[in-house]
Amino acid sequence: MTCDSPPETTGFLRSHRLRAAGAAGVLLAAALLTGCGQDSGDSSTGTATSEAARAVPERTTTPSNSTSASATAALTEDQKERKTLLASTKITYDKAVTTAEGAVSGGKVVDLDLKGPGKSDDDTDDESASPSASASLSQSASPSGSASASPTSTGASPSGASASPSAGGPEWVATVAAKDGTEHIVRIDAVSGKVVKSTEDSDQDSEDKTTTADQIAKAKQTPRQAAKAALAKTKGTVTSLELDENDKNVLVWSVDVVGKDWKKTTVDVDAATGSVTGQETDTD
Repeated sequence: MTCDSPPETTGFLRSHRLRAAGAAGVLLAAALLTGCGQDSGDSSTGTATSEAARAVPERTTTPSNSTSASATAALTEDQKERKTLLASTKITYDKAVTTAEGAVSGGKVVDLDLKGPGKSDDDTDDESASPSASASLSQSASPSGSASASPTSTGASPSGASASPSAGGPEWVATVAAKDGTEHIVRIDAVSGKVVKSTEDSDQDSEDKTTTADQIAKAKQTPRQAAKAALAKTKGTVTSLELDENDKNVLVWSVDVVGKDWKKTTVDVDAATGSVTGQETDTD
């Protein structure tokens, strides 16, 4: 009759296993919930890190772009024009002086200016007033580009005709005075160095000629010597030379020098002694 004992033991073991399985299920569910929470946290952290990494290159490239833009904006319109003009100029002032004086027998340069395309003798923006600019426009419109299409080729010197194809660029405009004071306007291509046009100044009267001849006789300093004295005071590129009396009735060479900052400084050099009598910088 002892055969009834085994069923009780079996029931007890089955109940114990069920409770153990239930506890294991609870632990597994808790582990799964904890794991999901950690994965969610890691994902958000990774996303934030990725976004921060993408933002770094933008912060490092922005300052250089803004610096470049601010440097360009810092230049005035006049400074931008000087920068552009000098970038396209190949012939220096001293070579222009030599060429201009060679175009007039016994002539001496009393005025020299570097001018951009379309600039007339009085620095006004009028392409129709500039013979060289008119020549450039007519040739660009002509398929053949022949010299006969240029209205300025008639009566011009051979060197002027050969220089006319590039006449749309910068020019040195020189006033060259003969021994009797007669002035000639000589235009020189600032890229090729060739004479574009040379004409006698028709606006002079006898009194003007006498005054010019007197100034030439009094000026002991040449244009090159005056420019050298000016460059010793301020470094840069000479863009203008003019022989005239200052406010104190002293004959001086007024020399314009453009510096690396594209500002223009005018230096007055005594035409008799070569000493610097004053200078002024144009901040525009």
